[in-house]
Amino acid sequence: MGHPNIAVVVMDTARATETVPADPTITPTLAELADEGTAYSNAFTSAPWTLPSHASLFTGTYASRHGAHGGHTYLDEGYTTLAETLAGAGYETVGISNNTWITEEFGFARGFETFHKTWQLVQSATDLGEVTRAEHARGKLDAFVSEAFSGNPIVNGLNAIYDEFVRTNADDGAAHTTDWLADWLGKRDGDRPFFCFANYIEPHIEYRPPREYAEPFLPEGTYEEAIAIRQDPRAYDVGEYAITEEEFALLEGLYRGELAYLDAKLGEFRAALEAAGEWEDTVLVVCGDHGENIGDHGFLGHQYNVYDTLLHVPLVIHGGPEPAADEDELIQLLDLFPTLLDLAGVDAPAAREQAQGRSLLTRETPRESVIAEYVSPQPSMAQLEERFGSIPDSLYEYDRSLRAIRTDEYKYIRGSDGSEELYDVEQDPEERFEIAATEPEIAAELAAELEGWADSFEHADVDEAVEMAEATKGRLRDLGYL
Repeated sequence: MGHPNIAVVVMDTARATETVPADPTITPTLAELADEGTAYSNAFTSAPWTLPSHASLFTGTYASRHGAHGGHTYLDEGYTTLAETLAGAGYETVGISNNTWITEEFGFARGFETFHKTWQLVQSATDLGEVTRAEHARGKLDAFVSEAFSGNPIVNGLNAIYDEFVRTNADDGAAHTTDWLADWLGKRDGDRPFFCFANYIEPHIEYRPPREYAEPFLPEGTYEEAIAIRQDPRAYDVGEYAITEEEFALLEGLYRGELAYLDAKLGEFRAALEAAGEWEDTVLVVCGDHGENIGDHGFLGHQYNVYDTLLHVPLVIHGGPEPAADEDELIQLLDLFPTLLDLAGVDAPAAREQAQGRSLLTRETPRESVIAEYVSPQPSMAQLEERFGSIPDSLYEYDRSLRAIRTDEYKYIRGSDGSEELYDVEQDPEERFEIAATEPEIAAELAAELEGWADSFEHADVDEAVEMAEATKGRLRDLGYL
């Protein structure tokens, strides 16, 4: 294959519960890719939310090392990214994002010749999102006037109109993403191979799939009822409102509808690659960056814990040589960094030296464990207090960092507050029964292994908060992060 094209599609917030193995009644395109390629049944992210997980995917390093997490929401330049590495090897590099975290504002556009944000008609560093969020005409005018002359006023005006009147409240990012990618593929000129990264956000809160994709997973006639359910993870955390079991069941139906909708657009992306004559020369990787709790463990969304509902994700690789790693062995998403360099035929010794993952093409022995981190709460307790005033005392239990180590048999979680949890994931895959007190030797063994791992590399020295634009904060609030 020489230097093949590399396409990485992140199904943001896609958890293994609905996607491993790929269910043709929910995700037929993913199921077809899995049948034709390699589907890993035990793939785990190294962080339970978007920013640190993508930073690990882009650099091949854990959050403690790359330093992008809740306490420092920026991917610093200390580590080279996959896009930078492939660009240096002659690849055309193109990225498209539907997630506010994955932009140049947080350090994720480095190495991309073209980087497109789907919420802007004309790409600009100025975000007019506050215009859209203002509820009344005067508020919209004030928001526009305050930002209009930051950058190009004409561009800002076009983006404000696009965000306010053209984009809809229903999920349309996947359609826009696929159309944009198809247009780019149709206009490509040149012989260089490409590296294409795409973040599709549809399974992320708020779940608003088109009716035709949601209704197969909902009781008849309940689509409007399901859409009307409040979806605000942070307000749910602080007890501002409750969700019944019946409502969680409806939200699960919407979530599956989101996956089905995204999968249809994934099929269109494949068709676009075929139409452009690039399919046979392309290695396509499809993965989730983290999972989701939809009432699981008492949570809504993907913060404050490291259960498998957040860490276990789909991973399918289509094209390229047969991987050496078995489909059922433990895989980390950061293994993709050296794997993709191998697939691209790129040496890049400095980039390989930084990577903490192991290539799926060349490794001889399976992993015995995978590790994940939740370095800092996002949002912090202070941010919750700023939004809600007082918060329940129980929430302060989340004011800690977490590390987890998981083998085929056991999962051990250690908190910076000294807390520990142990689960027999072979017998109790839903992590319902905590057994640290009854299995102290196993807990101690895994705790020692986790501590040894943490001591085996230099950690990033970053703890300062990163300033962000008000419009960015608004978009992140919409996604349940603030």
